[in-house]
Amino acid sequence: MSSSGEKTEKATPKKRRDARNKGQVRRSTEATSTFCATVMFGLLLLIWPSLIDAQMAIFREYLAADSILPLSSNMDSSIIRLTIGRMMMSMLDVLLPILGVAMLAGLAINLVQIGFLFITEPLKPKLNRISPISGFKRMFSSRTLVELAKSILKLTVIGAIAFADFRVFLAEFPEYVGQDLYLSVLNIMRAVFITALKMCVAMVFVAVADFLYQHWKFEKDLRMTKQEVKDEFKNMEGDPQIKGKIRAKQRHMSAMRMMSKVPDADVVITNPTHYAVALKYEEKASKAPVVVAKGQDYIARKIKETAIEHGVYIVENKPLAQSLYAMCEIDDEIPADLYQAVADILVFVYKQKGRAGI
Repeated sequence: MSSSGEKTEKATPKKRRDARNKGQVRRSTEATSTFCATVMFGLLLLIWPSLIDAQMAIFREYLAADSILPLSSNMDSSIIRLTIGRMMMSMLDVLLPILGVAMLAGLAINLVQIGFLFITEPLKPKLNRISPISGFKRMFSSRTLVELAKSILKLTVIGAIAFADFRVFLAEFPEYVGQDLYLSVLNIMRAVFITALKMCVAMVFVAVADFLYQHWKFEKDLRMTKQEVKDEFKNMEGDPQIKGKIRAKQRHMSAMRMMSKVPDADVVITNPTHYAVALKYEEKASKAPVVVAKGQDYIARKIKETAIEHGVYIVENKPLAQSLYAMCEIDDEIPADLYQAVADILVFVYKQKGRAGI
């Protein structure tokens, strides 16, 4: 049997909202890094030839003999800096689309995991982050051990793939010695990117396992004790706005239930404008007619509209309507001193319907 201090209850919606506002979300860094790496290496594998061509065109433009010789007569440090700066800007123009794709990939995977979230709470300074005692505890926490095991697993998987491909490359690389330098670079980089993609595919399994672990850890950390759930419910119940919404919802549901009984009523007695009381009499079910619906002003109008829509008789009797409204609640039998007045009305209604009297 669990004690009241154990966290056995699932987190409430309010607890989840508060945790999210503090930056506590279920997010796997392995899923993020694996997805971004896969996108990057896949893109490089596809565009590497054109990327090499673009870089070689930049080198020819700024470092070829026909580009440098005209400047050699008055070459100084400022011209060298300017030339190198222009060359770096040209290379940046080539690399920017790749960097942009990497940023979009990181944004997309984070949106999939946690949605849009912008908060400043994690940026606030906390003294316990620089506390030696807290740091020592974090070093030997379960989270640290899991991260250590995860790092060892990643290193083992990546190392095994790299070693296996390296053994293949040792046999292939000598063939590139006699090839054209351009083709050799293309073949070597293609082999490197294929190996990197193999590593990324293997890391998908690690990322999935990490995502499931982060989900379980997040739910476990958010669990609440029974007392915490009770206290939160009391605090929410004490909020005037929450209480007002609850009462409004209860009134709406009660009114809907009440209005659903009006079509089955025998008669509706009205004031005629301020009150309306719907009565139903079942000889085998009750000793006297029962109030199935009642209302004032707006509710009274809705009761009359529903009665008209379903063919329920409406009888105007101001004193009786006021008395029934004041003395009876929903599902109450009418008081004995009103029997005769109600009986006269029901007899009249039954005669109009061609039904036997009471």
